[in-house]
Amino acid sequence: MQTYKLYLVRHGMTDGNETGQYIGQTDIPVTTNGIKELNDLRSSGIYPRCNLVFSSPLKRAVQTAEIIFPDSEIVTDPDFREIDFGAFEGKTPMELKDREDYTKWVKGELPAAPGGEATVDFAARLCMGVNRSLRTIMERGENEAAVVLHGGAIMTLLAVSALPRRKMKEWACGNGRGYVVRITPSLYMKSGILEVIGEIPQGGAHLINGDQQKLFR
Repeated sequence: MQTYKLYLVRHGMTDGNETGQYIGQTDIPVTTNGIKELNDLRSSGIYPRCNLVFSSPLKRAVQTAEIIFPDSEIVTDPDFREIDFGAFEGKTPMELKDREDYTKWVKGELPAAPGGEATVDFAARLCMGVNRSLRTIMERGENEAAVVLHGGAIMTLLAVSALPRRKMKEWACGNGRGYVVRITPSLYMKSGILEVIGEIPQGGAHLINGDQQKLFR
């Protein structure tokens, strides 16, 4: 039975990651240190060779794709953008801690940040991005591709679609790291299931100590 692989990779370090801000669709670049880290990771050989790379159109993702997959065709897809944090955009948890709506949002009692995107809508568009990518892979006769996107996007996509089942925060990964996903078309078309079969680098995708302030962005 034909299967396909997607290599989900989180973009390189940004200023927002370093300061713990909620950075969703604000278009910020990878930092100088983040670029160095990505080059070091590429030199270590942790990334696969892929003819085709899909990417969020935000600068930090496109930069990352160009650095770690320099010889690949890069196709941007707006459905792979990070979530819109609305009124919480650019703020840190410390700055928001006294807001009642923030407390309710963190607890899952609000579907979205004020003026932002609902998690259920975010998950739906990420799945649309995967659908589109899979069709393109199949049409081009490829059997694998990379997808460069955001920390929150990876966590949300895998929380709603992946086997093994995990809570969203358990799918956290560091900058430049990620997961290997296998797609079996018959299983995916029937139930939307993605099978996580590895990490990038192997054994090292998860954030040390689950640093909650740096999961998204």
